[in-house]
Amino acid sequence: MAIYVATERLDLRRSFDGLAGVVREVLREDPLSGALFMFFNKAADRVKILWWDRSGYCLLYKRLERGTFRVPHAREPGAKRVTIEAAELGKILEGITLPPSKQRARAMAA
Repeated sequence: MAIYVATERLDLRRSFDGLAGVVREVLREDPLSGALFMFFNKAADRVKILWWDRSGYCLLYKRLERGTFRVPHAREPGAKRVTIEAAELGKILEGITLPPSKQRARAMAA
């Protein structure tokens, strides 16, 4: 499953249809693909995650009581989104800082 993080901060008063519109128009992705789409507010203390589960949109909304989320940055100038792995998603939601890193290639088992 793909996980996309919007690089531009949003007004998180948007709900299902507003966020789906951002996915289509800004991220240039299909909101019905089953991928997760993450959006952060300007202060980076709130995040919304939108996804389609075959019967409707789902929305997770998390607000931190203290501190901020460590939002991944685009590696390419002007990029509207960053793709992350599921392990990174969990770390972001737990408040763990992700330093820039490079994943090594893994050998395939015979």
